[in-house]
Amino acid sequence: MALRKTDKANLRQRYPLFVQTGMVIALGLLIVAFRLDLRVEENFEVALTDQEVVQMEEIIQTAQVEKPPPPPRPPVPVEVPDDEVLEDDELDLDMSLDIDEVPDLPPPPPPKAEEKEEEPEIFVIVEQSPELIGGLPGLQKKIKYPEIAKKAGVEGRVFLQFVVDEQGNVHDPIVTRGIGAGCDEEAIRAILEAKFKPGKQRGKAVKVKMSLPITFRLK
Repeated sequence: MALRKTDKANLRQRYPLFVQTGMVIALGLLIVAFRLDLRVEENFEVALTDQEVVQMEEIIQTAQVEKPPPPPRPPVPVEVPDDEVLEDDELDLDMSLDIDEVPDLPPPPPPKAEEKEEEPEIFVIVEQSPELIGGLPGLQKKIKYPEIAKKAGVEGRVFLQFVVDEQGNVHDPIVTRGIGAGCDEEAIRAILEAKFKPGKQRGKAVKVKMSLPITFRLK
C-alpha cells in the first residue's frame, strides 16, 4: 500500500508562496535602506597636528690645499781640530828591477773548436723536381717478386718516402704504406739502387724529399 503525504507535510505545494514572501521582505528592506539619511554633518572637523618642517642646508665642499713638504734640515757641521797633524807615511822607494827575470805569463787560450758546417736544407717543393733515370717502368723491371708473396698471392702497392741528394742518390727510404710478405723490403732495396737527376732550386742542386709507389702484381 503506497504512502501519501498530507497537505501540511507536503512543502512543495507551499514553495511558490515562500518565494513570493521572501521577495516582498527583501524589497521592503531595500526601500527602507534607500530612505535612511546617511549624510555627514557639515560641522565635522578633522584636527591635524602641525608637522615639523625640516630645512635641508646645502653643504659646500671646501677646497683642500696641499701644502708643500717642509725643506730638509741642513746637516750639522762637524768641527775638525786645527792642532791635529797628519803623520807622513814612510815609503820604501828602494826597489830593484831585475830585467833578466821573466814574468809568469798566463797560458795561451785553447784553440777554437772547428764549427760544424750546417747541413743543407731538405726541400719538399722545388722549382725543378728530381727525375728518375729510366722512369718508373725501368724501376719496376728491377723488382724481384718475393717467393712468400707469390705463394700467398699478395698484390698491391708499396708507398715509399725518401730523400734525393744533390748528386741524385737516394737516402733514408721508409715505407709509409706497405703490403708485407717481403714486398716492403724489396721496394726499399730497389729504390736504393735507383738513380735520379737532382732537383734544383734557383738553378742550384738541392736535397728534395719525395714519395713514390712501387706496384707488385702477379702475372
